[in-house]
Amino acid sequence: MTLLAKPAYDAVVFDCDGVLVDSERLAVEVTHRIVADLGWETDVESLGRLLIGCSSEFFLATLEEHLGRKLEPGWDAPYAGWREDAFAGRLEVIPGIVAALDGIDLPWAVASNSRTARIRSSLATVGLLDRFEGRICSAEDEANGKPAPDVYLSAARLLGVAPGRCIAVDDSPTGVLAAQRAGMFVLAFADQFTAKDFPSGDRVRVFTDMRELPRLVAELRRPSAR
Repeated sequence: MTLLAKPAYDAVVFDCDGVLVDSERLAVEVTHRIVADLGWETDVESLGRLLIGCSSEFFLATLEEHLGRKLEPGWDAPYAGWREDAFAGRLEVIPGIVAALDGIDLPWAVASNSRTARIRSSLATVGLLDRFEGRICSAEDEANGKPAPDVYLSAARLLGVAPGRCIAVDDSPTGVLAAQRAGMFVLAFADQFTAKDFPSGDRVRVFTDMRELPRLVAELRRPSAR
């Protein structure tokens, strides 16, 4: 008698920025204007590779290093409106993500380095908050942000699924490494900033079109006969 093994994966954990909402492009554009105003001359692509997936603490330390001076607390307050204006007027979903979510019949959660308020605001702006309500994990609630696995492990606990039975979807090398360290299989979504910089491994698969996500998840879940 041939028995079918149970599906290999039981849940999906999504990063937010650059996976659900197309915020990273806007964030890089605004941050490029801010650092130029402060006196750091760099190009958008180099800044993007630095920013995507990094913590605010890492960014501040890098910014101060390039400026050659310490920044006072509240240094970024004058720039708050720049980001708010950009996000309010131009923030959109990642192309293909709505159909992808419709095509995945698994429980899911968000695991992001962003603050909870920002995650919720971004998801609400693009109409996705209802899909993730009660299943949002932020690194601000963890001892360590990505690339530490903490926020991904919290998402797995929230879903009641072992980390090794979760599929993570992330678009930054930092996030991919965090999910790897959590023991998850990672679908790495490549964009203009991260396409060539993902950590390698037999539990990482790179893809470039969000419309392919349901098929990739289904393939990973397909049980093998035994």
